[in-house]
Amino acid sequence: MDLLITPAELAHRIAVAAATGTDSDADRPPVVLDVRWSLAVPDGRPAYLAGHVPGAVYVDLDGELADHAVEGRGRHPLPDADRLTRAMRRWGLREGDAVVVMDDLGNQSAARAWWLLRDAGWPDVRMLDGGLAAWVAAGHPLETGDVVREPGDATARPGRMPAVDADAAAALPERGVLLDARAGERYRGEVEPVDPKAGHVPGAVSAPTSGNLDADGRFLPADALRARFAALGIAPGIEVAAYCGSGVTAAHEVAALAIAGVDAAIFPGSWSQWSREERPVATGAEAGAA
Repeated sequence: MDLLITPAELAHRIAVAAATGTDSDADRPPVVLDVRWSLAVPDGRPAYLAGHVPGAVYVDLDGELADHAVEGRGRHPLPDADRLTRAMRRWGLREGDAVVVMDDLGNQSAARAWWLLRDAGWPDVRMLDGGLAAWVAAGHPLETGDVVREPGDATARPGRMPAVDADAAAALPERGVLLDARAGERYRGEVEPVDPKAGHVPGAVSAPTSGNLDADGRFLPADALRARFAALGIAPGIEVAAYCGSGVTAAHEVAALAIAGVDAAIFPGSWSQWSREERPVATGAEAGAA
């Protein structure tokens, strides 16, 4: 499965489509989705309007990639098929389209869209490696203002990507590896800026998503990622799942594992669900109930 596309490859595909027209499916350029979001700045629309990849559609992570009407499943519950279908059609997705997702955070938010679309059965979804910074550094132009595409005909068919619930996440360390994708200080329980308890799931291993990236925000090569995860106890045949604060950056961990050749599940509710339930909490550098 190809997960990444370089700025040069994306620019080429956009240019070819512009030169040949879009009368046939083969001529259509990839649909670029701008998923700018962060815990500190959840509304990425102003930054998007100020400059984005030409033709990119803004994706509201909070409003379209989560369903806040769902209770008890963390801060970013997964949207159901109907909700995701409406979003996909607003983005202008048509059956057969290739999709490129990107952000300005090394794909740590865009990976949420990657995971949801892959889970929905979309066959060709890639992340722009290095995100907006890599696009600009390569000398490619930006476009300002909003992009509104004609409604598409896409339909979400969720259930293609593995996921675990809180009980399965609790049991996983006994037979496999549960990765905590948050920053190390949150894993250790030194700080907790959002959720009601500080710490981590007992038995979970710290693996911040920042460690999946190089200094330019690009994913590390596959061999480097394999070495990173092997050092955390992940080997062929080992069951693996990942969680984060609310299920957003955990998708980035799953993507990095996929690049390394490892299939992994996601715990969508993540720490935001776990910390609101009557469950044990571990703190410190080593896993252990606290």
